[in-house]
Amino acid sequence: MAVNALENKRLISPTIFRYILSEMFFSFSVCFCFFFFIFFVNQILLMAQEVLEKRVPLGQVALLVLFSLPTVIYYSAPFASLVGTLMTVGRLTSDNEILVMLSSGFSYKIIFYPAIFMGITISLLSFFTNDVLLPAGTVQFNRLWRQILVSTPALELQADSVKRFRDTVVVTGGVSGNVINNLLILDRTNDGERRIITANSAELKDGGKEGLSLNLQDAFVQSTKEIAREDYDYAVTEQLQYWVSNEDIIQAAVSITPREMSSRDVRSYIFNRRNDLAVRENDRKLRLINQALTLENTLRAGPEGGAWNSRASSLSGMQREIMAISTIQNDRTISVYIIELYRKFAVPLGAFCFVFLAVSLGLMAKKSGQTVGFIFGILIAVLYWSMLFVGQTMGLRAGAPPFWSMWLPNILSLAAGITLAVFRVRR
Repeated sequence: MAVNALENKRLISPTIFRYILSEMFFSFSVCFCFFFFIFFVNQILLMAQEVLEKRVPLGQVALLVLFSLPTVIYYSAPFASLVGTLMTVGRLTSDNEILVMLSSGFSYKIIFYPAIFMGITISLLSFFTNDVLLPAGTVQFNRLWRQILVSTPALELQADSVKRFRDTVVVTGGVSGNVINNLLILDRTNDGERRIITANSAELKDGGKEGLSLNLQDAFVQSTKEIAREDYDYAVTEQLQYWVSNEDIIQAAVSITPREMSSRDVRSYIFNRRNDLAVRENDRKLRLINQALTLENTLRAGPEGGAWNSRASSLSGMQREIMAISTIQNDRTISVYIIELYRKFAVPLGAFCFVFLAVSLGLMAKKSGQTVGFIFGILIAVLYWSMLFVGQTMGLRAGAPPFWSMWLPNILSLAAGITLAVFRVRR
């Protein structure tokens, strides 16, 4: 009985726990650098290269990169946890260290406990990075980007692109130096006049505090009043100067997406948006009821009532209200925020869900466990990322439930890991 009690106490050894945890931390650090480099090149250096081409000072570019790092860390940590755990357990298995632990009276818990601890820690750090550091970095990024745009507004115009500002849409063709070919501008003036402006070419100039200056060559201008759209004016000129203010450029460039907001802000937006949609839907339903009552009174009055001709207008009004209600009910903006809210929790918790799968697969390694673990980890990471992308696409375009769109990869990883763990332990 004393021997059994001693063995039960030895099922969890602080020394072995620290040893396995240190091995996992080392593998995690190596894999984190690997994934950090991949996401860094994909998301940061491309942006930095674009800014450098516009001769933005190197110090400001370095700050932009620094403020964008939370996004890279947020995506790198869960995948590094998966691959790092696979490499560690695979090496311990192929070197027969786990076999020695089992022969010494320890159970498989001695492997799962440090892995679970590692997964929970990385999940919490990843969530903190995304929910606290990313919004803070976005605020600083936008503040610096405003300063850069004010000093270099030409950043916002590129070849073969469409740029939307406050009341202006600029469509550009090819760009050679500061000259833009085949320029199209759609805008609206302060007095409500809509204009269509085309030019064979335009020279881009920095207007300083005024904004962006476009000197149009061979320009054609057509203007239409919103009140009387059938009346329009047009003009042809060899030269025309067009301005885009700094305020419009900044407003278009520094908009914050739900991915750059905290989970609390996203939940607040969803709550307010739902209330707003509910109020609008109730208002439309009341209008529809009034239209239906008007139509009913018209039909009851008959031709003698003198209002028979209003039947068509009542039917048309009811149709418009029904279409408006359908548009409100199928609002996609709120779906984007709901999917992003689930994503903010699903991706960080992926580090925890990966633990069971990584340990179970690592225990099956025979030879070269570290190399095999790295390869399998990369394959699983690519599959997981693909499932997230497909889930997000299905949720936005096909109307799939947002919860399953984001959480299905985690659920499958956790279920597969637990199943393999039970199968491995019972062998």
